[in-house]
Amino acid sequence: MQSINQNLIAKHLGISRATVSRSLANHPAISAETRAKVHGAAEALGYRPSPGRMLRRHVKFAKKITIGVLIGVPAQDVTMATFPHILKGVRDRAEIERVNVDIFYQAPGDFHPETGRQPVFRHMREHDWRGTILIYPFEETAVDLISRKVSTVAVLENYQHPGIDIIDTDDAQAILSMVECLHAAGHRRIGFLSWHYPVGGHWVARRFSGYVEAVYYYGLEFNPAWVLNVHRSTPVLTPTQVAETVARLVREQNVAAWVCAADHQAYPLMQELKTRGLDVPGDVSITGVDGLEPPASFPRATSMRVPHEQIGSSALTRLINRIERPNAPRRKILVEAELVQGETVAAPRRK
Repeated sequence: MQSINQNLIAKHLGISRATVSRSLANHPAISAETRAKVHGAAEALGYRPSPGRMLRRHVKFAKKITIGVLIGVPAQDVTMATFPHILKGVRDRAEIERVNVDIFYQAPGDFHPETGRQPVFRHMREHDWRGTILIYPFEETAVDLISRKVSTVAVLENYQHPGIDIIDTDDAQAILSMVECLHAAGHRRIGFLSWHYPVGGHWVARRFSGYVEAVYYYGLEFNPAWVLNVHRSTPVLTPTQVAETVARLVREQNVAAWVCAADHQAYPLMQELKTRGLDVPGDVSITGVDGLEPPASFPRATSMRVPHEQIGSSALTRLINRIERPNAPRRKILVEAELVQGETVAAPRRK
């Protein structure tokens, strides 16, 4: 009976034995795609490493590896941002797992892998990333290329690529809870709004799906004119234009309650409405998602607090598992948010 060894795996796949050896050791120089093929073939053929080889691998992995965190923002701007909380969870878990964390900021709109070499990839090589955690949306083509180079886990965005694990918020349930809160306060005309994002935006669509579900569940009126910056066929509105539209709909159609897709949209909207003579929550109720601390002098928004640190910790754990078992089934993990009873919801005024 022929021995199942690395030479046989190499012959089966038509690659060198050295590539097989490095793939089985999860070496960063081998692409995630090749490693997955080698691990799959090894499992299918019944390959079992020798005790001596397993011991050498254990000793090798006792050394710290480096995990990259790629953040989809143009600069380290932490104003109303969630990624610092995610990073804390990543770093806290990294101490337990004995791995190094390396951070790279990249504006998604400037990331075009098809045009040639990119600073991101040079940085990945120079800092020997074994895997990467993606925070915020990137183009599908960019994510596909990243995941072919290293094991990848994405947080707060969904992708179609089958080799990427996802750690995300249960967006639809979070928004359903916000509509439920507004309905309980007596609101029957409730709008949904977001800002426009040139890259990604799946998270907005998922949160909108929760709004639609809640509106139909409670028998409320659904009016497309009360939905801003969601449908691709409608005009794109700037944050200022969003506020102008909301103010008009409050006054003309009594749409006195609005679900914002995120807190970083809700607080600027409150400020814009104040300059237009509308009081929150006296004239209009506003809710958000994330549960962030309010800016100075702002009332706390009624919101859904997302456990961002837990998401960061789970992302790192999931990535280590993916590095160790690149051929494992894809995972999509949804984390529940918690209601924050703020000061921005009140009963509608009678008209």
